[in-house]
Amino acid sequence: MIKKFSFLIGILLFSLQYGQKKEQLQKQNAELKKQIAQINSELAKTRNESKLSIAYLTNVNKKLALREKVYNNTQKEKRFIEDEIYLRQLEINRQNRELEILRKNYAEVLVNAYKNKGVQNKVTFILSSKNLGEAIRRVQYLKQYSDYQDKKAAEITDAATQIKKSIAQRQKSVKDKEVLLVNQQKDLTTINAERAQKEQLVADFKKNEAKLTAELKQKQTQNKAVEAQIRTIIAEEIRIAKAEEEARKKAEAEKIRLAKLAAEREKARIEAENKARAEALERERKLAEAEAKKAADLAAKRAEEERKRTEEAARSEASAKDAARKVAATKASEEANAKAREAANKLAAAKAAEAALAKKKEDEKKAAESKAMTNFGVSAAAGNNFAANKGRLGFPVDKGQITHRFGRQQHPVLKNIVEENNGIKISVPSGTRAKSVFPGSVTSVLASSDGTKTVIVKHGTYFTIYSNLGSVSVSKGQQVSAGTPVGTVGQDFDGSYTLDFQVWSGSTPVDPLGWVSY
Repeated sequence: MIKKFSFLIGILLFSLQYGQKKEQLQKQNAELKKQIAQINSELAKTRNESKLSIAYLTNVNKKLALREKVYNNTQKEKRFIEDEIYLRQLEINRQNRELEILRKNYAEVLVNAYKNKGVQNKVTFILSSKNLGEAIRRVQYLKQYSDYQDKKAAEITDAATQIKKSIAQRQKSVKDKEVLLVNQQKDLTTINAERAQKEQLVADFKKNEAKLTAELKQKQTQNKAVEAQIRTIIAEEIRIAKAEEEARKKAEAEKIRLAKLAAEREKARIEAENKARAEALERERKLAEAEAKKAADLAAKRAEEERKRTEEAARSEASAKDAARKVAATKASEEANAKAREAANKLAAAKAAEAALAKKKEDEKKAAESKAMTNFGVSAAAGNNFAANKGRLGFPVDKGQITHRFGRQQHPVLKNIVEENNGIKISVPSGTRAKSVFPGSVTSVLASSDGTKTVIVKHGTYFTIYSNLGSVSVSKGQQVSAGTPVGTVGQDFDGSYTLDFQVWSGSTPVDPLGWVSY
């Protein structure tokens, strides 16, 4: 019995796990196939432009990798189905054994019933009882025996139904496997075809290596010329910015000097205006201190006199005269205490007035200094938040695929070519517009010998560069916001539409992928 339950629990757990993993694999394959369809669409669009482009080859490689992932997932799903078929068969075998036992036991029950004729002849069996109690017990026995037979028949029927269900589930798994194998064969055929396509594409690259190498070197020469112009422009911008900053600092220092002089004069005036009032308050405070001391001394004296009188009255018998003296002394003591409190309050008020005057004077001095700085045009230094947004800048195109990364890179096919990239290259659909990634001002619009254009946007001490534009939509000196179109991406020498995007920190190019959100 324990083994039976353990087996059933194992089957149940496997079914749950299998169902979850199978569903997960199917979802992954659906998403992968969606990506493959999108790449196929992009390849169809760019097929007429040029097959001998890195962007086209990158898409083919990406699609092939996705196909292989789908195939691997299908292999996993097939193994799950095979495991399920095996376990279903084990379950069917177990159920057949149990059904055989149930049928054997039921046959024995029927044989016993047949042999015991009295049990079948129920009326005779009951009427042959010796008394009423025995008759009732025989009726109960016959009912229990009948229920037992019905139960055994029901168990046999249920077991047969379960076997049919298990067989149907196994047949479904077998059919699922057959469908999966057909799809797997199709996927394998497609993968082989796409591998052949990739190999043909690489062969075409190598076949046209001389031509492509010459065109690439020509493009690199053009890029070097553009880079030289960019460096010259950025160096000039830095020189101008440095000169302007020095002039600004000098002018700012002079403004600060004049503002401080004006502030000192205003502070002296405030000091003179408040001097008389401060002296008067000081006199009032000193007078209040003297009065408070005098009142306190008087109160102490009265208290001492009262203490002595109380002691004398305790030593001698009290009289009417003593009582009158006691009332007078108490009154005098209370008046002295009241005067002491009044004097203390007056002293506190005098000190508060002095403190308020001192605060008012300081506030007026600060306000005078601030006003002087404002009047002379002294401004707070403005910060550059381009650096603060590192890693969060917008992407320069709505949709695109990075084909060349920053720095020294080996050409993916032409092994004798090494590219030195000051930025990244992004393959995009025809008609794509490049966008400014951050607010700034257009420093320059350059034209290359191949007809393409370059836009340089300044962001404080940083620059973003958008090259290989077929047309531009901004002009020198124009202020742009994040997302402002700067131009339409042009066609590269290999026929693909590629944006060359760069980020410079001063006169040094940096990796754009460390700055943009991609």
